[in-house]
Amino acid sequence: MLRKSLLVTGGAGFIGSHVCDKLLKQGHEVICVDNFFTGSKRNITHLIDNRYFEILRHDITFPLYVEVDQIYNLACPASPMHYQRDPVQTTKTSVHGAINMLGLAKRLKARIFQASTSEVYGDPDMHPQREEYWGNVNPIGPRSCYDEGKRCAETLFFDYHRQHGLRIKVARIFNTYGPRMAMNDGRVISNFILQALKTEPITIYGDGLQTRSFCYVDDLVDGVISFMDSPDSFTGPVNLGNPEEISIKDLAEKIIKITSSNSKIIFQSLPSDDPRRRKPDISLAKNSLGWIPTTILEDGLKKTVDYFDQLLKEDMHILPESISNIDR
Repeated sequence: MLRKSLLVTGGAGFIGSHVCDKLLKQGHEVICVDNFFTGSKRNITHLIDNRYFEILRHDITFPLYVEVDQIYNLACPASPMHYQRDPVQTTKTSVHGAINMLGLAKRLKARIFQASTSEVYGDPDMHPQREEYWGNVNPIGPRSCYDEGKRCAETLFFDYHRQHGLRIKVARIFNTYGPRMAMNDGRVISNFILQALKTEPITIYGDGLQTRSFCYVDDLVDGVISFMDSPDSFTGPVNLGNPEEISIKDLAEKIIKITSSNSKIIFQSLPSDDPRRRKPDISLAKNSLGWIPTTILEDGLKKTVDYFDQLLKEDMHILPESISNIDR
């Protein structure tokens, strides 16, 4: 196989680090770009000694000058807790970042992948969501910085494709989970697992009857790379996610069972613009890529629980040393 030089923006993030892993295993050279706003060095430490791996600390809202064959653009805070912390910067990352990466791809005549999101569908009237659905999005709400930023990025990708003949791939990624999720990202699976492991009350917002569909990260990465390697004529957008639907209440109960936790479930008010249902129609990915997720939710949750359990044990091990250093 021909070795390619590949750029992965957001490469120290949850999904980005797994993409780096997979591409390196395929024998490619990988340049990981991250400003570490939400990415973590822990996610890529195991790659440091790989001679085909390079790290650049850089914010893609500023131009980047490198020489690569393909670009995977995954840079952007992706959880409400993170993207609402600095909504202006979130929008800039989606929009200015897309412009900078598209400009780089244009100069290099490189194929470029855009990690879009199921959030472009908003609180959908169509269920399950198909790619031709235009969405039901609040343009001025607290989630708009992410939702509308990603929608604008899609616009830019397709305009560059039409105007400049750029080779683009746009994927709409649905809820993804697995090892290397950030402990403080506020996502439902990481929240529930941490609360269960600490025997804290598990917090459900709303009545818990709202549904989500969760895709294990290994399955998602396989879909991303298969899409990137598909013919130029297949630009997307294409949904990548697991269509198995589960209520938030059932998810909480499943995690309590897996962790053998004594945590109790408590209910709080639902955040603004939180969608009631979220499920992808992945017919296009099945037919065009031959891709379907294969990881059963319970198996993926067990691997994720093991990861967070290990993180908590490491933190507990580090804490006494830190205290003793302060005392001295």
